[in-house]
Amino acid sequence: MYKRNFFNTCVALSIGAIGTISTMGLQAHAQDFPPKKTVTMVVGFAAGGAADTAARIIAKKLGENIGASVVIDNRAGAGGNIAHQFAANGPSDGSTILFGSVGPLTIAPHMMKVPYDPVKDLSPITMGVNFPNVLVVHANTGIKSFAEYIAYAKKNPNKLDYASTGPGSASHLAGELLDDMAKIDTVHVPYKGGAPAMQDLLGGRVAAYFSTYSTSQAYIENGKLIPLASTGLQRVKALPKIPTIAESGYPGFSATNWYAFVASSKVPTAILDRWNTELVKVLKSPDVVEQLNSHGLTPQPGTRDELAKYIDKESATWGRVIRERKITGE
Repeated sequence: MYKRNFFNTCVALSIGAIGTISTMGLQAHAQDFPPKKTVTMVVGFAAGGAADTAARIIAKKLGENIGASVVIDNRAGAGGNIAHQFAANGPSDGSTILFGSVGPLTIAPHMMKVPYDPVKDLSPITMGVNFPNVLVVHANTGIKSFAEYIAYAKKNPNKLDYASTGPGSASHLAGELLDDMAKIDTVHVPYKGGAPAMQDLLGGRVAAYFSTYSTSQAYIENGKLIPLASTGLQRVKALPKIPTIAESGYPGFSATNWYAFVASSKVPTAILDRWNTELVKVLKSPDVVEQLNSHGLTPQPGTRDELAKYIDKESATWGRVIRERKITGE
């Protein structure tokens, strides 16, 4: 009896010691935050567009909160796929996070062979911002309403071109969805981000663009661009008189743009959870909300699981559109 009790006591002490060591290890790992004094926030588009604008607003507040320097790394190209590949291959310490987007996460993998798996190689952290695009045309086109845009496209098949932030981007798929629902044929012209797309639109080298409001705002206000309709189910608050495409004869039309935070799947769960806590805090900060709203961007912080489910849902939706439209990478 004595030997048995002694043995049981030793086992209990050993298990308790192991549990204590494991807990201490996890706590130490979780407390090792931020991973480095300089954190890299990767953005898949050129400086000046909506993604870059939102990232810089968030990064400034994030840096103040965590006591680290948060550096924006613009890796434009391939509709954001280059940045997503870079993040998927990023360090395992969590010092690099990605401001991912709808195109590379839920659209591009259905269109082309991409060098990363958005589900296996990237882990969700939190949704960032969600917002519709606005269909704008250069004032010199003479098109002043959405009805005129459709009428022109029907009368002139394959003559009306529109810019996008790259193959598989939300601005690209908005055009494809409109072509499908309106039975028109327009020409897609991809760019490496919102800024270069806007530059060519202002220069008259393309006629239209499914632009973010933040990118087109100044040019709408000075009359260089004419807003025709927005791509969400609700009107843009800053453009209350501009109808949605859904209420302009195409019920159910919805092609919103969104950016979400993800990181390499090699990053430990404890670090990912901490990033969620810190980023949600930033996205709920009144000053950040105000700044994002002023650019037509709506913050939507949430849990890691909520983002994972949203990505799955969007992937299923756009995968179906891509198959039906027979869309391939360009």
